[in-house]
Amino acid sequence: MRMQYSTLGKSELKISEIGLGAMSLVQGHDGTNSYIIKHAQELGINYLDTSDLYDKGKNEELIGRLLEGDRDKWILASKVGNKWKEDGSGWDWAPSKSYILKSVDESLSRLRTDYLDLYQLHGGTIEDPFDEIVEAFELLVQQGKIRYYGISSIRPKVFLNYAKNSQIVSDMMQYSIFDRRPEAYFQELADCGVSVLARGTVAQGLLLKKAAQKYLSYSVHEVLEIQRAISEIANSLGVNNLALALKYPLLHHPVACSVLGIRTREQINSLDLVVDEMNKIKLQDYQELLANMPEVSY
Repeated sequence: MRMQYSTLGKSELKISEIGLGAMSLVQGHDGTNSYIIKHAQELGINYLDTSDLYDKGKNEELIGRLLEGDRDKWILASKVGNKWKEDGSGWDWAPSKSYILKSVDESLSRLRTDYLDLYQLHGGTIEDPFDEIVEAFELLVQQGKIRYYGISSIRPKVFLNYAKNSQIVSDMMQYSIFDRRPEAYFQELADCGVSVLARGTVAQGLLLKKAAQKYLSYSVHEVLEIQRAISEIANSLGVNNLALALKYPLLHHPVACSVLGIRTREQINSLDLVVDEMNKIKLQDYQELLANMPEVSY
Protein backbone atom coordinates (compact mmCIF):
# COMPACT_ATOMS: atom_id res chain seq x y z
CA MET A 1 0.00 0.00 0.00
CA ARG A 2 1.34 3.40 -0.95
CA MET A 3 -0.28 6.35 0.76
CA GLN A 4 0.53 9.57 -1.06
CA TYR A 5 1.38 12.82 0.74
CA SER A 6 1.43 16.47 -0.25
CA THR A 7 2.38 19.76 1.37
CA LEU A 8 -0.53 21.62 2.91
CA GLY A 9 -0.57 25.05 1.31
CA LYS A 10 2.38 27.22 2.24
CA SER A 11 2.97 25.24 5.44
CA GLU A 12 5.61 22.63 6.19
CA LEU A 13 2.98 19.98 6.93
CA LYS A 14 3.09 16.80 4.84
CA ILE A 15 -0.47 15.55 4.81
CA SER A 16 -1.83 12.15 3.75
CA GLU A 17 -4.13 12.07 0.73
CA ILE A 18 -6.82 10.46 2.90
CA GLY A 19 -7.73 12.17 6.15
CA LEU A 20 -9.89 11.00 9.02
CA GLY A 21 -12.92 13.04 10.02
CA ALA A 22 -13.34 12.37 13.73
CA MET A 23 -16.96 13.53 13.85
CA SER A 24 -18.06 10.04 12.74
CA LEU A 25 -16.52 8.30 15.77
CA VAL A 26 -19.20 7.08 18.18
CA GLN A 27 -18.99 7.94 21.86
CA GLY A 28 -18.74 4.87 24.10
CA HIS A 29 -17.42 2.56 21.37
CA ASP A 30 -13.89 2.64 22.73
CA GLY A 31 -12.73 -0.64 21.23
CA THR A 32 -13.93 0.26 17.73
CA ASN A 33 -12.62 3.82 17.93
CA SER A 34 -9.20 2.63 19.05
CA TYR A 35 -9.12 0.08 16.22
CA ILE A 36 -10.02 2.75 13.66
CA ILE A 37 -7.29 5.10 14.83
CA LYS A 38 -4.60 2.43 14.96
CA HIS A 39 -5.53 0.95 11.60
CA ALA A 40 -5.67 4.40 10.00
CA GLN A 41 -2.16 5.03 11.28
CA GLU A 42 -0.98 1.70 9.84
CA LEU A 43 -2.41 2.74 6.46
CA GLY A 44 -0.35 5.92 6.55
CA ILE A 45 -3.18 8.31 7.39
CA ASN A 46 -1.77 11.17 9.42
CA TYR A 47 -4.47 13.89 9.23
CA LEU A 48 -7.16 13.89 11.91
CA ASP A 49 -9.88 16.54 11.92
CA THR A 50 -12.21 17.48 14.78
CA SER A 51 -13.96 20.55 16.20
CA ASP A 52 -14.97 21.99 19.55
CA LEU A 53 -18.52 21.91 18.17
CA TYR A 54 -18.73 18.14 17.76
CA ASP A 55 -20.55 16.46 20.66
CA LYS A 56 -20.15 19.73 22.60
CA GLY A 57 -16.43 19.13 23.02
CA LYS A 58 -16.66 15.43 23.79
CA ASN A 59 -15.27 14.54 20.38
CA GLU A 60 -12.08 16.41 21.22
CA GLU A 61 -11.95 14.61 24.57
CA LEU A 62 -12.31 11.30 22.73
CA ILE A 63 -9.46 12.18 20.38
CA GLY A 64 -7.33 13.23 23.32
CA ARG A 65 -7.71 9.77 24.86
CA LEU A 66 -7.18 7.91 21.58
CA LEU A 67 -3.98 9.74 20.66
CA GLU A 68 -2.35 9.56 24.06
CA GLY A 69 1.27 8.54 23.52
CA ASP A 70 1.01 8.94 19.74
CA ARG A 71 0.21 12.64 19.43
CA ASP A 72 3.39 13.44 17.51
CA LYS A 73 2.47 10.97 14.77
CA TRP A 74 -0.60 12.96 13.74
CA ILE A 75 -1.37 16.23 12.02
CA LEU A 76 -4.10 17.27 14.42
CA ALA A 77 -6.69 19.85 13.38
CA SER A 78 -9.62 21.43 15.17
CA LYS A 79 -12.04 24.28 14.52
CA VAL A 80 -13.42 27.31 16.36
CA GLY A 81 -16.07 29.98 16.04
CA ASN A 82 -19.33 28.35 17.12
CA LYS A 83 -20.43 28.82 20.71
CA TRP A 84 -22.92 26.45 22.28
CA LYS A 85 -25.90 28.11 23.97
CA GLU A 86 -26.09 27.58 27.73
CA ASP A 87 -29.26 25.50 27.41
CA GLY A 88 -27.59 23.29 24.78
CA SER A 89 -30.35 23.95 22.24
CA GLY A 90 -27.96 25.08 19.53
CA TRP A 91 -25.05 27.40 18.92
CA ASP A 92 -24.31 30.98 18.02
CA TRP A 93 -21.65 32.29 15.66
CA ALA A 94 -18.98 33.95 17.83
CA PRO A 95 -15.94 34.88 15.73
CA SER A 96 -14.36 37.32 18.18
CA LYS A 97 -10.69 37.50 19.11
CA SER A 98 -11.45 36.93 22.78
CA TYR A 99 -13.57 33.86 22.06
CA ILE A 100 -10.93 32.32 19.79
CA LEU A 101 -8.17 32.86 22.35
CA LYS A 102 -10.34 31.37 25.10
CA SER A 103 -11.53 28.43 23.02
CA VAL A 104 -8.11 27.25 21.92
CA ASP A 105 -7.03 26.65 25.51
CA GLU A 106 -10.17 24.61 26.14
CA SER A 107 -9.60 22.58 22.97
CA LEU A 108 -5.96 21.92 23.86
CA SER A 109 -7.00 20.73 27.29
CA ARG A 110 -9.61 18.35 25.90
CA LEU A 111 -7.19 17.08 23.26
CA ARG A 112 -4.43 16.57 25.87
CA THR A 113 -1.87 18.45 23.79
CA ASP A 114 -0.07 21.77 23.99
CA TYR A 115 -0.41 22.64 20.30
CA LEU A 116 -2.57 22.14 17.23
CA ASP A 117 -1.04 21.61 13.81
CA LEU A 118 -3.99 23.35 12.16
CA TYR A 119 -6.69 25.57 13.71
CA GLN A 120 -9.60 26.45 11.45
CA LEU A 121 -12.26 29.12 11.57
CA HIS A 122 -15.42 27.01 11.49
CA GLY A 123 -17.43 29.05 9.01
CA GLY A 124 -17.44 32.76 8.36
CA THR A 125 -19.44 35.66 6.94
CA ILE A 126 -18.45 38.87 5.19
CA GLU A 127 -19.72 40.77 8.25
CA ASP A 128 -17.17 39.16 10.59
CA PRO A 129 -14.43 41.29 12.23
CA PHE A 130 -11.77 40.05 9.79
CA ASP A 131 -8.76 41.93 11.21
CA GLU A 132 -9.61 40.85 14.75
CA ILE A 133 -9.93 37.21 13.74
CA VAL A 134 -6.62 37.20 11.88
CA GLU A 135 -4.93 38.91 14.84
CA ALA A 136 -6.15 36.10 17.10
CA PHE A 137 -4.78 33.35 14.87
CA GLU A 138 -1.48 35.14 14.32
CA LEU A 139 -1.09 35.57 18.08
CA LEU A 140 -1.71 31.86 18.63
CA VAL A 141 1.00 31.06 16.08
CA GLN A 142 3.41 33.36 17.90
CA GLN A 143 2.52 31.71 21.22
CA GLY A 144 3.16 28.25 19.78
CA LYS A 145 -0.38 27.05 20.53
CA ILE A 146 -1.05 26.46 16.83
CA ARG A 147 1.37 25.85 13.97
CA TYR A 148 -0.89 27.08 11.16
CA TYR A 149 -4.41 28.27 10.64
CA GLY A 150 -7.09 27.86 8.00
CA ILE A 151 -10.79 28.18 7.37
CA SER A 152 -13.70 25.83 6.79
CA SER A 153 -15.96 27.66 4.36
CA ILE A 154 -17.92 27.17 1.15
CA ARG A 155 -18.59 30.91 0.72
CA PRO A 156 -16.34 32.28 -2.05
CA LYS A 157 -16.35 35.89 -0.84
CA VAL A 158 -15.28 34.70 2.60
CA PHE A 159 -12.59 32.15 1.79
CA LEU A 160 -11.08 34.23 -1.02
CA ASN A 161 -10.76 37.19 1.33
CA TYR A 162 -8.83 35.04 3.82
CA ALA A 163 -6.75 33.49 1.04
CA LYS A 164 -5.68 36.88 -0.30
CA ASN A 165 -5.40 38.86 2.93
CA SER A 166 -4.20 36.43 5.62
CA GLN A 167 -1.77 33.56 6.07
CA ILE A 168 -4.28 30.70 5.96
CA VAL A 169 -2.83 27.50 4.53
CA SER A 170 -6.09 25.64 3.87
CA ASP A 171 -9.81 25.78 3.24
CA MET A 172 -11.99 22.81 4.09
CA MET A 173 -14.99 22.67 1.78
CA GLN A 174 -17.58 20.26 0.44
CA TYR A 175 -16.25 18.85 -2.81
CA SER A 176 -17.08 15.66 -4.69
CA ILE A 177 -18.01 14.31 -8.10
CA PHE A 178 -21.55 15.42 -7.30
CA ASP A 179 -20.56 18.90 -6.17
CA ARG A 180 -17.86 20.42 -8.38
CA ARG A 181 -18.67 24.07 -7.70
CA PRO A 182 -15.40 24.68 -5.79
CA GLU A 183 -13.37 24.02 -8.95
CA ALA A 184 -14.16 27.55 -10.15
CA TYR A 185 -11.99 28.94 -7.33
CA PHE A 186 -9.11 26.48 -7.30
CA GLN A 187 -6.72 28.59 -9.34
CA GLU A 188 -7.18 31.61 -7.08
CA LEU A 189 -6.60 29.48 -4.00
CA ALA A 190 -3.54 27.87 -5.55
CA ASP A 191 -2.13 31.27 -6.46
CA CYS A 192 -2.41 32.25 -2.79
CA GLY A 193 -0.68 29.10 -1.55
CA VAL A 194 -3.89 27.69 -0.03
CA SER A 195 -4.73 23.98 -0.16
CA VAL A 196 -8.21 22.49 -0.18
CA LEU A 197 -9.28 19.85 2.32
CA ALA A 198 -12.19 18.10 0.63
CA ARG A 199 -15.07 16.95 2.83
CA GLY A 200 -18.29 15.28 1.73
CA THR A 201 -16.30 13.33 -0.84
CA VAL A 202 -18.74 10.39 -0.85
CA ALA A 203 -21.77 12.71 -1.14
CA GLN A 204 -23.57 11.35 1.91
CA GLY A 205 -22.94 7.80 0.69
CA LEU A 206 -24.50 8.31 -2.74
CA LEU A 207 -21.17 7.45 -4.38
CA LEU A 208 -21.07 4.22 -2.35
CA LYS A 209 -24.24 2.61 -3.70
CA LYS A 210 -26.58 4.19 -1.14
CA ALA A 211 -30.19 4.21 -2.35
CA ALA A 212 -30.72 7.12 -4.75
CA GLN A 213 -32.35 10.25 -3.37
CA LYS A 214 -32.46 13.95 -4.23
CA TYR A 215 -29.12 15.65 -3.66
CA LEU A 216 -28.43 19.36 -4.13
CA SER A 217 -30.27 20.19 -7.37
CA TYR A 218 -30.08 16.63 -8.72
CA SER A 219 -33.31 14.69 -9.11
CA VAL A 220 -33.57 11.09 -7.93
CA HIS A 221 -33.37 9.95 -11.55
CA GLU A 222 -30.21 12.00 -12.16
CA VAL A 223 -28.58 10.61 -9.03
CA LEU A 224 -29.44 7.08 -10.12
CA GLU A 225 -27.91 7.64 -13.56
CA ILE A 226 -24.71 9.00 -12.03
CA GLN A 227 -24.53 6.06 -9.64
CA ARG A 228 -24.84 3.64 -12.56
CA ALA A 229 -22.07 5.43 -14.43
CA ILE A 230 -19.78 5.39 -11.39
CA SER A 231 -20.33 1.65 -10.92
CA GLU A 232 -19.55 1.05 -14.60
CA ILE A 233 -16.26 2.96 -14.29
CA ALA A 234 -15.38 1.05 -11.12
CA ASN A 235 -16.07 -2.28 -12.80
CA SER A 236 -14.07 -1.38 -15.90
CA LEU A 237 -11.04 -0.33 -13.83
CA GLY A 238 -11.38 -3.11 -11.26
CA VAL A 239 -11.60 -0.68 -8.36
CA ASN A 240 -13.99 0.12 -5.53
CA ASN A 241 -16.53 2.96 -5.76
CA LEU A 242 -14.87 4.45 -2.69
CA ALA A 243 -11.56 4.70 -4.52
CA LEU A 244 -13.24 6.68 -7.31
CA ALA A 245 -14.96 8.97 -4.83
CA LEU A 246 -11.82 9.74 -2.83
CA LYS A 247 -9.52 10.09 -5.84
CA TYR A 248 -11.59 12.56 -7.85
CA PRO A 249 -10.90 15.60 -5.62
CA LEU A 250 -7.22 14.72 -5.38
CA LEU A 251 -6.81 14.94 -9.15
CA HIS A 252 -7.40 18.69 -8.90
CA HIS A 253 -4.80 21.16 -7.68
CA PRO A 254 -4.74 22.49 -4.94
CA VAL A 255 -6.67 19.66 -3.19
CA ALA A 256 -4.36 18.05 -0.63
CA CYS A 257 -6.65 15.61 1.16
CA SER A 258 -9.97 13.80 0.89
CA VAL A 259 -11.39 13.71 4.42
CA LEU A 260 -13.50 10.67 5.21
CA GLY A 261 -15.68 9.85 8.19
CA ILE A 262 -15.17 6.31 9.52
CA ARG A 263 -17.57 4.74 12.00
CA THR A 264 -16.98 0.97 11.88
CA ARG A 265 -14.17 -1.59 11.66
CA GLU A 266 -15.52 -2.73 8.30
CA GLN A 267 -15.22 0.79 6.90
CA ILE A 268 -11.62 1.29 7.95
CA ASN A 269 -10.71 -2.23 6.76
CA SER A 270 -12.16 -1.40 3.33
CA LEU A 271 -9.42 1.20 2.90
CA ASP A 272 -6.75 -1.52 2.74
CA LEU A 273 -7.38 -2.09 -0.97
CA VAL A 274 -8.66 1.42 -1.73
CA VAL A 275 -5.28 3.06 -1.04
CA ASP A 276 -3.66 0.97 -3.78
CA GLU A 277 -6.64 1.24 -6.12
CA MET A 278 -6.54 5.03 -6.00
CA ASN A 279 -3.10 4.99 -7.61
CA LYS A 280 -4.60 3.40 -10.75
CA ILE A 281 -7.18 6.14 -11.36
CA LYS A 282 -6.67 9.09 -13.70
CA LEU A 283 -8.82 12.12 -14.43
CA GLN A 284 -9.58 10.85 -17.93
CA ASP A 285 -11.43 7.91 -16.37
CA TYR A 286 -14.18 10.33 -15.31
CA GLN A 287 -14.41 12.34 -18.52
CA GLU A 288 -17.44 10.65 -20.12
CA LEU A 289 -19.34 10.79 -16.83
CA LEU A 290 -18.53 14.47 -16.26
CA ALA A 291 -19.50 15.41 -19.81
CA ASN A 292 -23.01 14.06 -19.26
CA MET A 293 -23.64 15.36 -15.74
CA PRO A 294 -26.04 18.28 -15.25
CA GLU A 295 -24.63 21.40 -13.64
CA VAL A 296 -25.31 21.96 -9.96
CA SER A 297 -27.29 25.10 -9.20
CA TYR A 298 -26.97 27.06 -5.96
